[in-house]
Amino acid sequence: MAMVLGVSACSSGGWHHDRHLPESTPEEQAAATLDAFHAAAARADEEMYFDLLTDDAVFLGTDPAERWSKPQFRAWADQYFQRESAWTYHAIERHVSIGPRGDVAWFDEVVRNENYGDLRGTGVLVRNPEAEHGSIERQWQIAQYNLTFMVPNDLADEYLGLVAGP
Repeated sequence: MAMVLGVSACSSGGWHHDRHLPESTPEEQAAATLDAFHAAAARADEEMYFDLLTDDAVFLGTDPAERWSKPQFRAWADQYFQRESAWTYHAIERHVSIGPRGDVAWFDEVVRNENYGDLRGTGVLVRNPEAEHGSIERQWQIAQYNLTFMVPNDLADEYLGLVAGP
């Protein structure tokens, strides 16, 4: 079952760690995790940001060399979390699907960044059995997040020429 969620731009406040929505759907719960993930980066809350990733999570960044395990990603990102804001991405569109057993979700979202414009984030979340009755955004954890630049088809040849080199 797919669900399209209209997402308002998350502020640095985003979802709060103690927010409970007992009547929310699994799709809304998974979306709350993504909102909390982006909000934690915006306010440089390193602990919350990395708690929302599974221990074996993989983060795929925009550079071809950016395939990081959670510890590798945390080591790289630590310098950014020493600032007032690590980075800010605001979700402007999101689609979430829940697997038939209800313990896996996959998503795609368009996120907006002041410097990069619109990017696409895709990934997988898994239900966190230890947080079934905890805060809404901790009921799911991100197992994989993939951040990519979106290249319009009419610019693809030019882009490919740039990245292919001479």
